[in-house]
Amino acid sequence: MAESSFAEFDFTSADLARLRFAFSPVGEAVASLRTLQDPGRHTLHLPWIRTVRPRLAGLDLRLLFALVPLGPYIADFLTPPPTQPLPDVGAELERVAAADPDEAAREAARVPGAGTPPVREFLADPAAGVARAAAELRLYWETALEAFWPQIRGLFESEVLRRSRQLARDGAGAMFNDLHPNITWRAGRLRVRTHGWRRSGPLDGDGMILIPSVFHWPDTPVMAEPYQPSLVYPAPGVGTVWSQGVVPTADALSALIGRTRARILVALGEAATTSILARRLSMAPGAISQHLKVLCESGLVTRQRSGREVFYQRSGLGHSLCAAS
Repeated sequence: MAESSFAEFDFTSADLARLRFAFSPVGEAVASLRTLQDPGRHTLHLPWIRTVRPRLAGLDLRLLFALVPLGPYIADFLTPPPTQPLPDVGAELERVAAADPDEAAREAARVPGAGTPPVREFLADPAAGVARAAAELRLYWETALEAFWPQIRGLFESEVLRRSRQLARDGAGAMFNDLHPNITWRAGRLRVRTHGWRRSGPLDGDGMILIPSVFHWPDTPVMAEPYQPSLVYPAPGVGTVWSQGVVPTADALSALIGRTRARILVALGEAATTSILARRLSMAPGAISQHLKVLCESGLVTRQRSGREVFYQRSGLGHSLCAAS
């Protein structure tokens, strides 16, 4: 078992003012490489693994696997912190391709197993290595993640909206202490349990990016200098993300309320709007609305208005029905 350590960050008022949420398609792609290497630790994602492995048979992933090994450290140039709340995978891949070769080489030299042939070749010509890694990451994204991104993105959008409101309503302390058992906040200091990486000190007004993740579950990776400080945490509701076309809805639940309504009910483990559900399930918003109306009238789903938006979530009866199916 990896050694548990802690990264600690002292926040000023300026840091709190620069606290923001974002998510990263490239970051998820990189994290998923570890899921493929150790599926036994990530049984939650076995439906995705079974689906994508045949598609990956023709790809050479040796360099990416070498730069993203199992263990406490990866080559961070592959996961630049997101710069905008609505990510663009093309722009993120361009940032990977534009990584500084010298910094990329320093990071590659620190990964476990840096003596493997793919990493030695990378270190012999870092500029060419960065270009190759970025090209392979783009192909991997297109093959393994692009088709599933709408449902992952829907989960992230719902989570970012919920956490942003929690931060505004309850403050940073309550929000941080609710993120994950590895994360604690006390008297202006954020403490994150890590695997073998230590850090302690101020943020110096740089703020922090909070990044929900599907594939990093159940870990809470941290990134700091020389990058924008970032904290990645598992998004609640990860278990529902494969409900579209990868994880079949339970037969008993489908027989009771219909397959489409069963999928919607399963997807509502976390509150979501009609548009978020439509993206998550690849359905028309109008069709989602019709099924939500029936589910609400049946007492399986509740609705709550927040400003101009209406959020839907499973009721207690809906949770019970999903658990029993």
